[in-house]
Amino acid sequence: MSQKHPAGHDRDERGIEERGPVAGHGGSHATAVAAAHGVRTMFTLSGAHVFPMYDAAEKEDHGISLLDVRHEQTAAFAAEATGKLTRSPGLAVLTAGPGVTNGISAISQASFSGAPMVVIGGRAPAGRWGTGSLQEFDHVPLVESVTVSAETARDTADIADATHRAFTAARSAHRGPAFLDVHMDHFFDQCESVRPGPGSGPTPDRAPDTDAIDRIADLVVGAHRPVLVLGSDVWADGAEVAALRCVESLGLPAIPNGMGRGVVPAGHALLVSKARGMAFGNADLVVVVGTPLDFRLGYGVFGGKDGADPATVVHIADSEGQLSRHASPAVATAGDLGQVLDALTEAVHRRSTTPDWGGWARSLREKADATHAADLELFSASADPIHPARIYGELLPRLEEDAVVIGDGGDFVSFAGKFIEPARPGNWLDPGPFGCLGAGLGAAIAARIARPSSQVVLLLGDGAAGFSLIDVDTLVRHNLPVVMVMGNNGAWGLEKGPMQMLYGYDVIADLAPRTRYDEVVRALGGAGEMVTDPAQIGPALDRAFASGVPYLVNIVTDVEAGYPRSTFGV
Repeated sequence: MSQKHPAGHDRDERGIEERGPVAGHGGSHATAVAAAHGVRTMFTLSGAHVFPMYDAAEKEDHGISLLDVRHEQTAAFAAEATGKLTRSPGLAVLTAGPGVTNGISAISQASFSGAPMVVIGGRAPAGRWGTGSLQEFDHVPLVESVTVSAETARDTADIADATHRAFTAARSAHRGPAFLDVHMDHFFDQCESVRPGPGSGPTPDRAPDTDAIDRIADLVVGAHRPVLVLGSDVWADGAEVAALRCVESLGLPAIPNGMGRGVVPAGHALLVSKARGMAFGNADLVVVVGTPLDFRLGYGVFGGKDGADPATVVHIADSEGQLSRHASPAVATAGDLGQVLDALTEAVHRRSTTPDWGGWARSLREKADATHAADLELFSASADPIHPARIYGELLPRLEEDAVVIGDGGDFVSFAGKFIEPARPGNWLDPGPFGCLGAGLGAAIAARIARPSSQVVLLLGDGAAGFSLIDVDTLVRHNLPVVMVMGNNGAWGLEKGPMQMLYGYDVIADLAPRTRYDEVVRALGGAGEMVTDPAQIGPALDRAFASGVPYLVNIVTDVEAGYPRSTFGV
């Protein structure tokens, strides 16, 4: 039984919009639903199990382009980055067996980072299942622990609904990767189906818990040294405007992390990331929004510096499942983050006491300014070998306001996190808490497509480059210019220093010195150069930005200039 929908279509009892039966093979139905959910690029590596997906993208008017890569991990990382950048699920289509397993690191990274993406995998034919056909493998048990949903389509007629279920799960808070595989014979078979689109089905209630908001407001009003932490889900939930409004209206010092970087723009008086140690060590209240209380945030333990009491902690997440189970926050609540932040701002303003944290904010600003002054000395360092900070001293003035900056590496990218403060939200991509190397080329591909008029800068460690540099070939074939900046210290820097600290020596932490990765890029059709003189970094970057092609600036850096870290993530 159906009822008329105001838009003129019918809806069945499941709330799914009825658009009339449409005939086609399984790939046609899956591709049409993906397009209805906003997909414009299908990232893939050619595989016969998923040929019908290509056929539909090529022949039918769905508005989806095919983009083929050199390793399935790159296709999946591109889909993950698309989800992060656009806040709408990216799509990777992977062939059966090793095609799917090659994508699992990217799927896992998306799970940790809350990135909406859908992976549609091929699957050996149902009619041959159990007989040992090519790449016969049950993927679902392998991926279900790192996905928000994982299933196999029951038959050809189920493909449209199953695809819709995957996209709906991926884009619903808490966002993440969804997996669907389809038997090869079901993909090739023909059927008629009703193709659901986004918005079909019930919408969960994510309104703020008013009691929790009132308790948080009381804590905020009573605090003397509060700090607000803004994580990736602030961006993913579309709450960046509400977050900045909360910071500015209440005068709260703020520290963004992940894709929360840029929510409070670079240079803002209340952005105190460069005073992070002082802020977290001396705070009496830390309100953490949209990010887990993991190793990046001291597992949710703040304050206590110089004999002070531990800070009170509030945890706000986009969904109940993301709330801390180990840190025992004073208040933990979940909901639409934009609504929660606006409700908190209003609740604080309703209190009879108007808090004034001007002195606290100024002291943090002074510390941040002092840290920046010290950074400026490193930015102009003329050391030989080159100090990694000098690279950022040359890069920062050349970054435009809408530049998308991608980090793929250990120590070299840690310096980026310290020095780069984005001017806008949604313009910073890093490996996140999963710490997966090799994501950079896929992310660069996605960024160039999602932000065609922006600078796209990929920061690469020489170790990380070994995972995916072959996909420069993809950038070249699809005419996707990206500036790649490499800190080449000839080592696994994130391991070499700690191993020396623990044992007094290191082993299997060295790579070949001064490897000409720029020549690899040139061999693949791009351009590049190696830099050993710090005075030549700036001119090389200028050539890269002006080139209009994939360009690698391969900068030889000092292996002894390791990032001064306070935690190793364990």
